Amino acid sequence: MSKDDSTPATPSSDSQQTLKSAFSMEGSGLHSGAPASARVKPAAPDSGIVFRRVDLDDQPTIAADARLVSGVEWETVIGEGERVVRTVEHLLAALAAHRLDNLEIELDGSEPPALDGSAAGWCRGIHEAGIEGQDTAAPVIKVTETITVTEGASRYVVLPHDGFRVSARIEFDHPAIGEEYASEEITGPRFCERLASARTFGLQEWAAPLRERGLARGSRPDNTIILSDDTRAEDLDLRFADEFVRHKMVDVIGDLALVGARLQGHVIAERPSHRGNVALARRLQRLRDRGPGGGPVLDVEGIMEHLPHRQPFLLVDRVLEFEPRRRVLASKNVTINEPFFAGHFPGHPIMPGVLIIEGMAQAGGLLLMDELGEPGSKVVYFMALDDVRFRRPVRPGDTLEYEVELVQVRGSVFRMRGVSRVEGQVVAEGSMMAKLVDR
Repeated sequence: MSKDDSTPATPSSDSQQTLKSAFSMEGSGLHSGAPASARVKPAAPDSGIVFRRVDLDDQPTIAADARLVSGVEWETVIGEGERVVRTVEHLLAALAAHRLDNLEIELDGSEPPALDGSAAGWCRGIHEAGIEGQDTAAPVIKVTETITVTEGASRYVVLPHDGFRVSARIEFDHPAIGEEYASEEITGPRFCERLASARTFGLQEWAAPLRERGLARGSRPDNTIILSDDTRAEDLDLRFADEFVRHKMVDVIGDLALVGARLQGHVIAERPSHRGNVALARRLQRLRDRGPGGGPVLDVEGIMEHLPHRQPFLLVDRVLEFEPRRRVLASKNVTINEPFFAGHFPGHPIMPGVLIIEGMAQAGGLLLMDELGEPGSKVVYFMALDDVRFRRPVRPGDTLEYEVELVQVRGSVFRMRGVSRVEGQVVAEGSMMAKLVDR
């Protein structure tokens, strides 16, 4: 989540690009194990990256869009039902690194070919086909303030940066991997030289459970680094001394390509995963979708039109994102001037937990903005709090972010689930029940 309530990202522009000519790749799918082929073709400006399933009767298209992601376990899947494309990350990483914006990718199955388990083959295809500029501005997300996202064990920080850089750290309890860190500036040539040939990897003990779930059926020694319990790094013919983390960086770049725009910033990934990568991609999409102004949905003046609270009890400064009847993201800058710090506690200021929950509840009230009718005509009364947990203290200088989701609606009674974070770390969470009444 964003570090403060400033706008973390604003659109920029650049020339869109596509291929000069098409190229094709053949092989088998990494997870399906079925024969697979892909033909990557030029496309018109503003087409984006689109997959076409030519093996299905109606040849449906599936856009490379984080909002369409339907699977993040061991691979990234977009689409629904039989209209899906699996394991898109390696191909998309090569396209994103070369700043290719518009392409149609014809697939004769559910997966692109795994090739050697890396993105190197896709780099070769791009170089043979050539890149052609298009006389249309490309969508670019330029990060201007720190963004942090936490998803399970995965944590991401995105910093302002003149180019596109990815840094990553992984840690596996295996003698051949252990802890690895790498950082690279992402350009087409640099990606192909320093990252693209890093191969996918897995533990031998994972094979049977994965195959029972329809995964890794095409995984073989020629496309996967397979590690037994006692495999040592010196037993492997690695392409890089830190090949494992470099492959994870390929996954990060490919999954972030689902934003649908070029990224200008420095992505720092701690224990990255497909689930975490996609959560960050969706976060970036929401920031881009704010439009050219990039400002908050509501500033404090707008908030006061919908909430009856006033200083010193108004605990929300801005509404950053708002999805009617679904979700709200709001923020509060916590300063040493807050009146409660005078007595809680002198010399060791800590924000009272009850006020963190109150701020989350106020954000929940804002989630019901569309239910309020004319501002001032109704008020939200909170009826119950359940399963409240406090995870860490909040201090002066922190920026609280309240994310509240609507869980259930029954007449005028609303159930919500809220999480409060500071720099992506959960500080408090709980469930709330509220009733909408006439003022």
